[in-house]
Amino acid sequence: MRVPRLLPLVLLCALPLTLVACSGRGTSNGTPTAPSTTTVATSTPSDPPSVPTATGSSAAGPGAQPRPVSLVPTSSRNWARPTEMGVYPSPTGAAPGIFVAEQDGTVYHVSGDQVTPILDLTDRVLRSGNEEGLLSVALDPWFATNRYVWVYYSAGNPRRSVLARFTRNAAGGAIDKASQLIVLEFAQPFANHNGGAIRFGPDGMLYLGLGDGGSAGDPQGNGQNLRVLLGKIIRIDVRNASKEQPYSVPSDNPFVSRQGARPEIWAYGMRNPWRMAFDAATGALWVGDVGQGAVEDIDIATRGGNFGWSITEGDRCYKPSSNCDRTGLVAPVTAYGHDGGRCSVVGGMVYRGSKVPEIAGSYVYGDTCSGELWAINAASPQTPVLIASGVKNMTSFGLDAEGEITVLSFGQPIRRLASK
Repeated sequence: MRVPRLLPLVLLCALPLTLVACSGRGTSNGTPTAPSTTTVATSTPSDPPSVPTATGSSAAGPGAQPRPVSLVPTSSRNWARPTEMGVYPSPTGAAPGIFVAEQDGTVYHVSGDQVTPILDLTDRVLRSGNEEGLLSVALDPWFATNRYVWVYYSAGNPRRSVLARFTRNAAGGAIDKASQLIVLEFAQPFANHNGGAIRFGPDGMLYLGLGDGGSAGDPQGNGQNLRVLLGKIIRIDVRNASKEQPYSVPSDNPFVSRQGARPEIWAYGMRNPWRMAFDAATGALWVGDVGQGAVEDIDIATRGGNFGWSITEGDRCYKPSSNCDRTGLVAPVTAYGHDGGRCSVVGGMVYRGSKVPEIAGSYVYGDTCSGELWAINAASPQTPVLIASGVKNMTSFGLDAEGEITVLSFGQPIRRLASK
């Protein structure tokens, strides 16, 4: 189990979505229902505006040892179950606000004290499982010209995950619900481990982190199975997405030429990659992968990398429990156990802002049960430093319009990291 076994089932189901929820039933091989055929893209992607062009190295200057910080509420509003936050440009050229996605299926625009619903998907988002719902939202790299908004959510009948594109209205900030283009959907065998962070890379490609399908212990063996998408980070080209051809596969994906492997796969051996982010300075993709019952880990997702699950759980053997064969596995950047009330990692991001020198060049992440925040030098990862505590039920991290890191938690205000 993912949480202490003495917890009763009713409590387990009430914990934040990063934990194992009550399992669903069904079967799945992680095969998408769209598109019906796969096209390998051969064109060279052009760089989107304001996106770094680095190659993905984890080094960007020497950095410094991180130090403790404070957390400052951005408003008095308590958000129910926030899962994603980001900058939301104004259609009129005014100062940008932010968007906040709630797990129930609603996306809000926040500008000062004004909070406005801009997309309501509650009629199609499945929330029967604790880890199901509206899990990720990302603006297209070319949002300024195409107004595309990308959404990843759980749906039912049958239980499945959906990656879809919507378009913001030309006038006003609302997102047109009728504009949905389903780009990818695939069956989910259980109600947990949906993963789902949508992130656009320095190359303009869409990266999506997918959990192993759920239950416990990867019963279907999806993490190491290259024939399915579950337990993977996928990379697809959605620049010319259409109903006829929702996406194409970049020709430089690592498994394009391997018989029997899904060409969309970028990295594999993931259990439940809950939140990931590209370093704006280096292009490195940092991932927080939720563990089974003993270890949480932070990874840098590399092309074709095998991150071990379910041979390993973080930095420990899992199947078998000792003397496992680690040949070819990519070790985590850092890992931690479940002592001190820790239970479930929340992947964060590398700080490249200017107002909090204590964490300059550091990767920041947290644990949803202990409420602790840590930072680790991104250029030379060594021992993580505890930088804050008391942030219970955290679910995600975001960036505001000034490039400052924020922390999202169930039932609490959004808080910004600040100097002490």
